Amino acid sequence: MTKVVFLDRATIGPSVAIRRPDFPHDWTEYDRTQADQVAERLADADIAITNKAPIRAETLEALPKLKMISVAATGYDVIDVPACTKRGIIVSNVRGYAVNTVPEHTFALIFALQRNIVGYRQDVIDGEWQKAGQFCFFNHSIRDLYGTRLGIVGSGVIGQAVGQIGRALGMDVIFAAHKGQPTFGSLYTSWNTVLETSDIITLHTPLKPDTRNLISTAEFAQMKRRPIIINTSRGGLVDEAALVGALDRGEVRGAGFDVLTREPPVADNPLLTILNRPNVIVTPHVAWASEEAMQVVWEQTVWHVEQFHAGTPKNVLN
Repeated sequence: MTKVVFLDRATIGPSVAIRRPDFPHDWTEYDRTQADQVAERLADADIAITNKAPIRAETLEALPKLKMISVAATGYDVIDVPACTKRGIIVSNVRGYAVNTVPEHTFALIFALQRNIVGYRQDVIDGEWQKAGQFCFFNHSIRDLYGTRLGIVGSGVIGQAVGQIGRALGMDVIFAAHKGQPTFGSLYTSWNTVLETSDIITLHTPLKPDTRNLISTAEFAQMKRRPIIINTSRGGLVDEAALVGALDRGEVRGAGFDVLTREPPVADNPLLTILNRPNVIVTPHVAWASEEAMQVVWEQTVWHVEQFHAGTPKNVLN
């Protein structure tokens, strides 16, 4: 009988109905799995389901029975896909589920920073409104989105959905060409122009070797309009220490991040030192996690398992 092992059930919200595959199988489920537990827990598995539990080349050497990995996410940097290909292991990932939830979270961060919601909320908590002596006060700047330029890095379905919302709000939406690319199609604006002219820059691109630290000290120095920086895509796209320096120097007005280089963050993450600033918002990798989106994630994840078992694998990465 096919053995299916789900390594990290706790990464899918408790409201999600975990439907199991519709073929006879042996099911094992763990709330969490550390990297050093993966090989042991998958020792007899034919199919692995994982969200963030890593499956690397050295682990695969100890898993001769493994035939398929269903990733309960779009990002698959936790899987050594080339090593899986070498061993004939199919890897499938979830696609298209986040077309509403991530863009909505992106704009939640944009609105909060553009209108200084965090700062004004804290002022009310601290009694500043009560001391003002009039119906309002002006401790923080408030800016409209209408007429501002939104620079989007990444033109996939999520980037396009973000652009659609931006246009509906009257923003000038542009998509960045690849960094260092001298020529590009009509959809794109040069990388340097996006950095130099955008009022808000938001990232929606995968983390790969050529996108790690895509934005760092040199890029921040190019940002003439002091933009807000948003990252709801992958930690590591922005150099976090360089971001703190850019905030300190006033090269950017604010930062809204849902993803960090290491998750959960370690104590020396530079962003943890500035969380009390009103122009910095960090949320715990929840942009993807609306109840509706999480249910779609699971339905796709288990469907991939079923399709593989039926001999018709879908959304294959290798």
